[in-house]
Amino acid sequence: MEPVVNPHDRFFKQVMSDPAIARDFVQNYLPADVVGQIELSSLELSSESFVDAALQAHHTDLLFTLKLRDGEDGLAYLLFEHKSYADRLVAFQLLRYLVRVWEHSLRQYNRLVPVVPVVVYHGEFDWQVRPGFRWLVQAPDAFKRYVPEFEYTLCDLTGLGDAEIRGEILLRVTLTVLKHIFQDDFGPRFVEALRLLDSLARQQTGLEYLQTLLRYVSVGAKHVTPEHLREAVDQAFPEGDEIMATVAEQWVEQGMKRGWQQGMEQGLERGLEQGRREGILANIEFALELKFGAEGTLLLPNIYKVSDLDVLRAVQQAVRTASSLDQVHAVLQSLLR
Repeated sequence: MEPVVNPHDRFFKQVMSDPAIARDFVQNYLPADVVGQIELSSLELSSESFVDAALQAHHTDLLFTLKLRDGEDGLAYLLFEHKSYADRLVAFQLLRYLVRVWEHSLRQYNRLVPVVPVVVYHGEFDWQVRPGFRWLVQAPDAFKRYVPEFEYTLCDLTGLGDAEIRGEILLRVTLTVLKHIFQDDFGPRFVEALRLLDSLARQQTGLEYLQTLLRYVSVGAKHVTPEHLREAVDQAFPEGDEIMATVAEQWVEQGMKRGWQQGMEQGLERGLEQGRREGILANIEFALELKFGAEGTLLLPNIYKVSDLDVLRAVQQAVRTASSLDQVHAVLQSLLR
């Protein structure tokens, strides 16, 4: 699967792909009755991806397998979906993943196995998307029986106080940074998060994680410069831990200076607009499939090449008003000239 464009998605996937961190999350944030039915030690990252090739640069899925405690054949999947903006169509996106996972389980095990979908959210605003799927389908009550319904577990970091963030050090740092990444007071919050890493300063996992964290913060946080990162490291490690300080300094000097101007002027700006862009793309995708079926989604590869928000809004309006797929295609062609 190709790397996703959104820096928040990329960081989440890099960190949560570690089975130890994923197990830590499961133990602390999934419902207790679900945790009580699984063997945490059996959790393994799946190599399968269930995102359409046309969408791989814009969506990410993270799938784990785990064994249940009801016998040797007990098996379940854990599906993570990360959101840095409140996506009203998240349940529809999850449903598409769920169907593909079940298709895979039929091929692999000749049966349907349970899938636990988990949404982790840390956007700028409160999560106000209604839970479940059925409400997305606008239909009279008599038709509701024909519409599937399912739940997903929501971990809304914007609604958690810092003291409520649980887990081992790497998970706590990850969730704390994600929670505050869009906030104006991110600087001191980041210093506090870095201080948690002090006990891991001489471990390889801690050093590797620090580089991943610095890379994410450099493009994901607002108005962050190499000097800000250097100051945060100095404040977090006042004793001047040689290993941690050296790794941070090397990364700042080599990684930040090389292409820093381009990264800040282009990458960060794109990151700040990514939520709005993905929201428009999600609505276009939903409308195309709803109105024109699978044939409509064939236009998505070209649509996802568009970076201009005004052009995307024009495409969105065309999909809403068009009575045929040819009309949408004609508008798209005229906009992409």
